[in-house]
Amino acid sequence: MIGYLSQDVISTVQSNDQKLKQVAIYCDGSSLGNGQEASRAAAVALLGYKGYWKAVGEYLGKATNQQAEIAAAAVGLEKLTQPCEVSLFTDSRYVVETMNGRFRRKANLPWWQRLDRAASAHKVRWEWTRGHAGHVLQEAADNAARRIAAAGEAEQSILRDAEDQVGSVEAADLR
Repeated sequence: MIGYLSQDVISTVQSNDQKLKQVAIYCDGSSLGNGQEASRAAAVALLGYKGYWKAVGEYLGKATNQQAEIAAAAVGLEKLTQPCEVSLFTDSRYVVETMNGRFRRKANLPWWQRLDRAASAHKVRWEWTRGHAGHVLQEAADNAARRIAAAGEAEQSILRDAEDQVGSVEAADLR
C-alpha cells in the first residue's frame, strides 16, 4: 500500500444527478532553504483524466514548505475549468488533516483561503500518499517542484519533463 487513504470527503458541491468528471491530482510543494531569508519555493500538480496527465506549476518565491504544499493543491484545483469529482493526493499530512477538519488553521491563513476558493467548486477527496517512496506520480511532482524552486520560474520544459516521466497511466493502476 502506498499510503493512508482517508475515508473523509470534504466538498461544497451539492450532489445532484449531474455526472461529474473524475479527476486525480498528485501535488507537491518544495521550499529550498525552508524558513531562511533566501528560500525559494514552488508548487506543482499533475492533473489526470482518463490516463492523460497535465503538469502545472507555480514559482512562489519566498514561502515555507507548508505554504508550498497548500499552494500545490490550489494550483491543481485552479486549473479545472468545470466542477469535478477530485481525488487529490499529497504527501502533506498537514494539508490532508486540515482539509478533512482534523487540524485547526492557526497559521498560513491566506494560503488556506486560496485553497478553499480553489476547492469550492469541486467534490474533493483529500488523500495522503507517502512521499519519496517511489510512487511515479508523487515523485514526478516532487522533482518538478524542486527544479522550479531552483530555477526561480515555472519553466515549461520542467513541466513537460514531469508529464513525460508519468506517461499515460490510470491513477488507480498506481495505488
